[in-house]
Amino acid sequence: MTKFKLLTVLGLVYSGLAFGQLGEKKEVFTHQDTLRGTLNADRTWWDVMHYSISVTPDFDTKSIKGKVDIRFKVLFPGKRMQIDLQEPMVLTKAYIGDTKLNYTREGNVYYLDIPMSLRKGKIEKLALAYEGFPKVAKRAPWDGGWIFQKDAQGRPWMSVACQGLGASVWYPCKDHQSDEPDSGAVMMITIPDTLVGVANGRLINKKSFSQGTTTWRWEVKNPINNYNLVPYIGKYVNFTDTVMGEKGKLDMSYWVLDYNLEKAQKQFLQAKTMIHAFEYWMGPYPFYEDSYKLVDAPHLGMEHQSAVAYGNKYQNGYLGRDQSATGWGLKWDFIIVHESGHEWFANSITSKDLADMWIHEGFTNYSETLFTDYVYGAQAGNEYNVGSRRNIRNDRPIIGPYGVNKEGSGDMYPKSGSMLQSIRHAMNNDDKFREMLRFLSKKFYHKTVTTEDIQAVVSEYFGSPVNKIFDQYLRTIDIPSLEYAISTDKTKLYYRYTNCVEGFDLPLFIKGNTGSLILGPESYKWNSKELKPGQAAAFPFDSIEKAYYIKLRKVETPTE
Repeated sequence: MTKFKLLTVLGLVYSGLAFGQLGEKKEVFTHQDTLRGTLNADRTWWDVMHYSISVTPDFDTKSIKGKVDIRFKVLFPGKRMQIDLQEPMVLTKAYIGDTKLNYTREGNVYYLDIPMSLRKGKIEKLALAYEGFPKVAKRAPWDGGWIFQKDAQGRPWMSVACQGLGASVWYPCKDHQSDEPDSGAVMMITIPDTLVGVANGRLINKKSFSQGTTTWRWEVKNPINNYNLVPYIGKYVNFTDTVMGEKGKLDMSYWVLDYNLEKAQKQFLQAKTMIHAFEYWMGPYPFYEDSYKLVDAPHLGMEHQSAVAYGNKYQNGYLGRDQSATGWGLKWDFIIVHESGHEWFANSITSKDLADMWIHEGFTNYSETLFTDYVYGAQAGNEYNVGSRRNIRNDRPIIGPYGVNKEGSGDMYPKSGSMLQSIRHAMNNDDKFREMLRFLSKKFYHKTVTTEDIQAVVSEYFGSPVNKIFDQYLRTIDIPSLEYAISTDKTKLYYRYTNCVEGFDLPLFIKGNTGSLILGPESYKWNSKELKPGQAAAFPFDSIEKAYYIKLRKVETPTE
């Protein structure tokens, strides 16, 4: 254990230094960050198979209490188990079978002593009881926590948003994205019988075990991220629909506050178009067994698997605004499209480490372009994508430091989406690009992945390694420049990449009235290409910046 702790500390120092070398102020991470973000010896010997969560919230005191049963598989014998539960929440009991476990606390972590010998390969059940006052979100979903709010008619309205912050903010679990419950989860919500409880998956039953309360039991069949397992509690009504998808009939269920019913019945029609668009581009909806749901939420929105949180006030755009400033973003409801896009990337395909959250947000940001393309055509999709670049800040790298539960830049949304658009144009084959997205969905169906996993598949379909392209857009804050010059007799084009990583090699396909140019610029090395008569004057070089996230710079003559 001493050796392990030393390696952990050294890894933490290295990750902080590596992050700092990219031009950002060096962050200082704590031991708690490492405990949360690293798969250490107290986590790796057991694999979560199933969560059963019971929760009883108290609206007046803003407190909760409950129980969690964790079925886990023993990968190899272990004597100590790390359970995450953030302060000020408190663990009150812990059992494996009939054996009561002793435990100690270190900040947001409990260490459970395992007195018995657990056999490799065996499935065991850990029973936990917990209670306390969870962190209350001040600005959900961005800061995260429990939400104790009142609806427009003054009635209790509660939920949780905890992406990044972690599910351990309100229930005990193994709070690491790499370990999803293989066999799904059950959630039981006990609340006053005047309210309705909604959660992920399908409603199994609702029962009254004490006067004045109802327990709503929901079940998820598929693996699910910890942060996606959430209750919604309010004065909900329900209406349903179906859509014929690639895997057959998909149940669509909508849980909305009673006074929003009429608006929801109109606005949520967009969800059918969304399913068709995303199934076309990315393959079948990943959770047919658990249905598709939209649920009114007391915050803007979140990709809660099979129970997408909706708070866009029943209007198109992002709270009525067009994120791209092109007009296309006002033709559809941003939250329905974006948060549902996460069902493919984030919920079915999940990053192992929070540092790789671009996999969630980049592909889902790009799903907005794909949706616009599917409904309104390729030109509309291209215009939307270019317009979305206005939100790129290039403040810090997109990939964060590993092992400390830390995201990179918010550019993981529009900049990653622009990278994917650039790769798509470089491939110059939409059928192949679509095949690539669908293959990703199939290969990593219900799995956790790394950037390298995604990079390998993209390279295969791209026809050459995309390592340097990924490095450029995900690990630096520089926008590549394409420098070019045309000879005085207009017969030769000179070009190269600058302001980029060494080896950056994004190919360019440029279409014009006089034909197409295929360029393979090298970094910091002049290349040349023969031009046909009249081609230099007629060619739309300015279209390059619209197709690719690069800067164009014309120079008089090639110079070092």
